[in-house]
Amino acid sequence: MELSLFNTRTRSKEVFVPIDANLVGMYSCGPTVYARAHLGNMRAYIFADVLRRVLELRGYSVCHVMNITDVGHLTDDADHGEDKLVAGAKREKTTAWALAKHYEQIFFDDCQKLNISRPTILCRATDHIAEQINMITTLEEKGYTYKTSDGIYFDTSLFPRYGEFAHLDVDGLRAGERVELGEKRHKTDFALWKFSPAGVTRDMEWGARWGKGFPGWHIECSAMSTHYLGKQFDIHTGGTDHIPIHHTNEIAQSECAHSSHPFVNYWLHAQFLVFPSGEKVSKSSGHDLSINRLVEMNVDPLAYRYLCLTAHYRNFLDYTDEALLASQTAFKRLRELCHAAGYVARDNVADDSHSAAIYIFEKFPGIFEALFDDLNTATALAEFWRVLKNSDIANPDKLLLIALLDRVFALSLDKTEQAYSVEIPKEVEMLLSLRVKARADRNWALSDELRQHIFDLGFIVEDSKGGGYKVHKAL
Repeated sequence: MELSLFNTRTRSKEVFVPIDANLVGMYSCGPTVYARAHLGNMRAYIFADVLRRVLELRGYSVCHVMNITDVGHLTDDADHGEDKLVAGAKREKTTAWALAKHYEQIFFDDCQKLNISRPTILCRATDHIAEQINMITTLEEKGYTYKTSDGIYFDTSLFPRYGEFAHLDVDGLRAGERVELGEKRHKTDFALWKFSPAGVTRDMEWGARWGKGFPGWHIECSAMSTHYLGKQFDIHTGGTDHIPIHHTNEIAQSECAHSSHPFVNYWLHAQFLVFPSGEKVSKSSGHDLSINRLVEMNVDPLAYRYLCLTAHYRNFLDYTDEALLASQTAFKRLRELCHAAGYVARDNVADDSHSAAIYIFEKFPGIFEALFDDLNTATALAEFWRVLKNSDIANPDKLLLIALLDRVFALSLDKTEQAYSVEIPKEVEMLLSLRVKARADRNWALSDELRQHIFDLGFIVEDSKGGGYKVHKAL
């Protein structure tokens, strides 16, 4: 079966053909670790995880690279305001370095609960300053940059295709509509390097030929993606909010620096999680829609993953508590049907070979045609339900199908509800006691260190209001 994907660059569905016949290079824009990711953010990472799993189901090896933005993302995405890490550090009375480490750990704790695979390569912006400086230097030598009092900027007028990706009417933009012009030559120009303010020592700043400062948000993804995947690679993912600025700027600077067109062959974007009013779920909305919310509602985080699978990734997904609870009910029922077919543990599936996969593809083509048709998980899931409920289909075939689909859906369909009860080893109990004391002493560094030790032993600590906590077994 051919795999077709909707390419944002061409605004059309295309048959996927990788640069290398067997290996797919895939880059995902990761979190800015100044606060906890909300459920809308997590939808984008669930989508990227499903994409990777479908590619692997199709037989490809995938090198999945994801960045951690721990510097340079300003409160206004278009180069104004304060660095989000600096603002977060002030808010929580800590350093930007400690804040980034803290929320990066929470992010991966949340990914663990949602069965989101860790990327093949995880790269932090602060670990790749040299690569970013080198790329800016290349752009400077090619004549694409200019200097202002607050930084080094990319001149978008020198890239004729600027705006094509996002279908921007660059000439029609009014000053201040997207960015304040200030010393910029053009409304869409963007910062490659920001100077540290005079008389201010930042937590995160580096020396460069232009002056002490820090990289802009956009340059990190271009520098790190090409560092690991090459000057041209297969797939880049993100949310639809990345299209008009962040990804548009990535394309401009990358194609100018490396003379490669296109920089990325397939761009895929996940749509927003929204409230019934149409307002997108965001940190600025003031709603605490994070994994914490699921815990408070006694909802298995995988029920949220299930909810995401019921809608196409390019469609808006409505969030209500009622929808989430209905998803939990359906998710539990799905597991019951899998258990009824005898799927208690994956080890019980006798044949998980390539030939068995081909047999199942041919036996249930509608499911896999949907998955390979731009990741249509909603249709594939509906077909899966139909098969499980059909008493005329033999259980051995159902078992093979469940095992194959659980690679993609990643709903831990071999788990029972009892599997979530937590028996805590004495070693973990001791670490939990030490962590309670550390938090009481406001020793956040030690608290984070103990949290990591607990995680390394296979348990996730979920802090709650009032100083309490819950412990989950890592899935």
